[in-house]
This record gives sequence, C-alpha cells and structure tokens, in this order.
Amino acid sequence: MTRSKPLTVLGIETSCDETAAAVVRLTGGGASVLSNIIYSQIAEHAPYGGVVPEIAARSHVERIDGIVARALSDAGLTVADLNGVAATAGPGLVGGVMVGLSFGKAIALARGLPLIAVNHLEGHAVSARLTADIAYPFLLLLVSGGHCQLLDVAGVGACTRLGSTIDDAAGEAFDKIGGALGLPYPAGPALERLAQGGDASRYPLPRALVGREGCDFSFSGLKTAAARLAIGATDPVDRRDLAAAAQLAIARQLTERTGRAMSLYAQTHEGRERRLVVAGGVAANSAVRASLHALAAERGFSFDAPPLAFCTDNAAMIALAGAERLALGMIDGLDAVARPRWPLDEKAARLAPTHKAGRKGAKA
Repeated sequence: MTRSKPLTVLGIETSCDETAAAVVRLTGGGASVLSNIIYSQIAEHAPYGGVVPEIAARSHVERIDGIVARALSDAGLTVADLNGVAATAGPGLVGGVMVGLSFGKAIALARGLPLIAVNHLEGHAVSARLTADIAYPFLLLLVSGGHCQLLDVAGVGACTRLGSTIDDAAGEAFDKIGGALGLPYPAGPALERLAQGGDASRYPLPRALVGREGCDFSFSGLKTAAARLAIGATDPVDRRDLAAAAQLAIARQLTERTGRAMSLYAQTHEGRERRLVVAGGVAANSAVRASLHALAAERGFSFDAPPLAFCTDNAAMIALAGAERLALGMIDGLDAVARPRWPLDEKAARLAPTHKAGRKGAKA
C-alpha cells in the first residue's frame, strides 16, 4: 500500500487492566512507534487474584489524561500534529472500554480529528506489523488470557475465523493452573518461570479434541485436571514438574490445531507465500513460541511474533490498526459504542457460534 503522506495516530487502550497510550506514524515504509506508554494495574488487582472490573474502570479514569499527555510528550508532538485518534471500542471490560473511547472521542471532537473505533483483537492481529514487514494475507494465531482463535487475515478488517476455543482460552488455563499452584497474580508468567527445568513427562494430562475435525480448541478439561493435581503437588519438585507438564500440554494443543489450520490456509492460498503470525499475551511464552516456530519451519511457513513488549495489551497496536484503517478512509462517528463483545469475524460468530450469544452479543 503506497501513501502520499505519513499518518500520525494517537492510540488509546483501556480494555482490561492496562491504561495505555501510544503514537504511531505510518508511512510507505511501514510503521514507526514514536511512543508507547503503559500503566499496569497489577498491584491494584493482586490482592483479589484477578482483575476487578470496577477497580479497573476507576483506575483508567484516574490515569488516562496523564498517560495520553506523556505519550504525546515522549513522541515530541502535540495534538496538532495528529492525523487521527484511535481508541479501543471493545471487546473487553465495558467500563474500562468506555473510559478510553470517551477520551478519544473528546480529543477528536475538540480538535476536529477523525476517530477510529478499533477492535482490540484487530490490534493484536496487526501487532507484529509494528516492527516487521509482514504483508497480507497471513494465518494468525491469536492467543491471550481471554481469546484463543485461528484466523485467515486477508487485509485490513478482513478476518475469517478458522477455529476458536469452545470453552476456556489458553491464557486463562495458564492463569488458573498457576493460581492452583499458589503462584502470585498474574500466574501465567509465573508458571512459565516455575516450569523451567521441570520434567514435563511426569504428569500425564488429558488431550482435548483428539480426532475431532476442525481447528477449535478446548482447555477446560486440561485446566481442571491440572488444578486437581496441584492439590497434592506440595513438594518443590512436584510443583515444577506439574508446571512443565501443563505448559507442554497447552503448547502441544496450540501447535496441533494450528497445524490443521495451516492445511486449510494452504489450500485457499495456493501458490502464495505462507505466513504464520502469533500474537497476544501467550505469544510471549517461550515454550509456546518454540513449538509453533518449529511447526512453521516444518510446514513451510514463515514465523512472526511481536516483540515481547507488544505481545500483551498496548496502545501501539491500537494506533497502528487505526492508522491502517484511516489510510483506507475507514473512520467512525462520535456515536461509536463501547462493546463488551465484538467478534473479528462477525458472520462466523452469527452463523456458527462457539458459545450461545447473551445480552452482550456473540462472543469473539
């Protein structure tokens, strides 16, 4: 895609427990991250062992103006230098989403700037493009605490779902198993550290959906089995081995189902370059990365994942998604709504839902 002039976009992200703002400049040569500021609420939620929506929303309100001001200052810019404002509009904790989206609307209205209401998952989908030249189309494994999907990403806003979790996400399994082992919040990264040097073969854990066609995931049975074993894993060696076994089981299922998606992707993109992109917080896990990287090499796919700083929630990915949309004239009105649920492939979510739609809409 060629552009006649650079586009400089402010991104705002408040979908969960990070208050984040970033400035990204998009040119014909790719994206440049001019600033990327993240305030983490981990300490505020740690006493509760997980994210408390009300605490998260109040913290966003208290921090958002200072975080945005710092992002502009670090970029050496003012609002007058922006071409647009991108803000996460969902999916996520709706109280938090409303804070960032409302702040973005205020800037857009006051300065007469275009507003881009970004799907948080689309931000993850383009996150690897922040630092690498990755052309569309590509196969995406989006794997985080709340989401686990395989998507054929044909272009900006053009995602076809190939598979999704039918129960829990991989990141949720990491967190719940880590919590059962008594690890501090957030337990997923702590479990990865505990697993180092462990004997992953010592604890046999269930393998979900073996023999089932398609590319869907299931982590509920694995999570429950590991949590039960954790009750008796009091010795340090037991805990280390169970952590290693759980990590291996999660990485194995992600790899198996991604291999199925590769076969489908290769059929629909015959003769074109094969690219695998892995994004989301779980993409930071070294065992998961190594397993998927080996699979990609075996199947003739290139492998890309964002740098660790861009795996977890951040505003640079929101700014880039907004800039790519802005370049195509895909902007939103000030009546854009905050959405607790917002599937990337809304057609698939409507016609072939993995979960029953509730009052919040179809799950992503």
